[in-house]
Amino acid sequence: MKKVGMVSLGCAKNRVDSENMLGMLCQKGFEIVSDPAEADVLFVNTCGFIESAKEESIEAIFEMAQYKKQGDKKLFVTGCLAQRYPDALMSEIPEIDGILGVAEYARLFEMMEAADRRERPCYTANGARFLHTPRVLTTPGYSAYVKISDGCDNRCTYCAIPLIRGGYSSRPFDDIVEECRGLAEEGVTEITLIAQDTSRYGCDFGDGHYMLPELLQAVSAIERIHWVRVLYCYPDSTEDRLLDAIQQLPKVAPYLDLPLQHIDDTLLVRMNRRGSADWIRSRIAECRKRGIILRTTMIVGFPGETDEQFQTLIDFVKEARFERLGAFTYSAEEGTAAAKMPDQIDEAVKQARLDQLMMLQQAISMEVNEARIGAECEVLVDGFDEESGRFYGRSLLEAPESDGCIFLTADRELTPGEYVQVRITGADAYDLEGEVIA
Repeated sequence: MKKVGMVSLGCAKNRVDSENMLGMLCQKGFEIVSDPAEADVLFVNTCGFIESAKEESIEAIFEMAQYKKQGDKKLFVTGCLAQRYPDALMSEIPEIDGILGVAEYARLFEMMEAADRRERPCYTANGARFLHTPRVLTTPGYSAYVKISDGCDNRCTYCAIPLIRGGYSSRPFDDIVEECRGLAEEGVTEITLIAQDTSRYGCDFGDGHYMLPELLQAVSAIERIHWVRVLYCYPDSTEDRLLDAIQQLPKVAPYLDLPLQHIDDTLLVRMNRRGSADWIRSRIAECRKRGIILRTTMIVGFPGETDEQFQTLIDFVKEARFERLGAFTYSAEEGTAAAKMPDQIDEAVKQARLDQLMMLQQAISMEVNEARIGAECEVLVDGFDEESGRFYGRSLLEAPESDGCIFLTADRELTPGEYVQVRITGADAYDLEGEVIA
């Protein structure tokens, strides 16, 4: 039996691709190992979104390449960086035995067989976007991500995703529900629906009708599913009908991940973001009416951003009081329109603006969390923290891997994957404390 090791980098969508590849390999009799030294075959599933992600991917490839010195191992590189720079990777890193792009996973074994013949295959054409393959979950067994579409049509001027993953393609509705049902039968109780743009799901099925509300209803109807989350909605396709579904379906988290990037209308146009500042404010107001909490991301230092426009962003964040907010300095990505724009911002200015924004958000987060003290909520237990000596978990208001956690005091041993009733007893800017009451 051959052994396989995999390094998976980047977003949850990339993680799902890694899990599909591992499922295919296990079906062929491969054994998954965590120690690269034990592996006969090594995979690095890369991210190529921004410069820091590219650097991390390159470092991982070189690190795995070192293990080839220990014996006859094969090294394969997959994912976004492989799709974006296949020729450069092949020419500059001779240890790579084969490359597989983001839509070519169906050719996994074809690539491996070619490498066994001492060829160096490189498959980066447009193949099958969605595969009917088993998955090996790399998340805890009670929680899984499910990808509902691939690619993106938004063409934001700063973003390379359409260049890497192509245009928007919705996964067939029944395939998604079938996968969620199968995951539930295997013990998964929390499903997180993901895509580059979930709110546009179904727009390419014929009539242009957004079908995320119907999908949420169908997944919620699966008996063994306890919680359903949806991440990465785009403001202009976040309709009231979607917000109504989130509010009305009891298993669906009252939580909307709505990346906004900015609030200044001029910059939104330069970013090619559809939806004005007024429309964004209307989405926030409609969420607040329905008791939906908000997570967002912002970009500071976009080309041409003036001090006044940055102050407009600061004032907006003070006004909106997002429960969750992440921010990034603008990164010029090769091949994007924004990389060629004049008035690029100095890195020191970008960093100063980022620090100011995150200091503001830290204070808001602290106030939001303190307001939850005394409230009761259901918590999914995630594990035990050795440093604090306490179990920890998340409520419906904390998404896996991206938000803080709730540290738990209990008079019994807790089990990861169980749901408990908790009273919130303490707070800091990002995490909460609570006592188990049932």
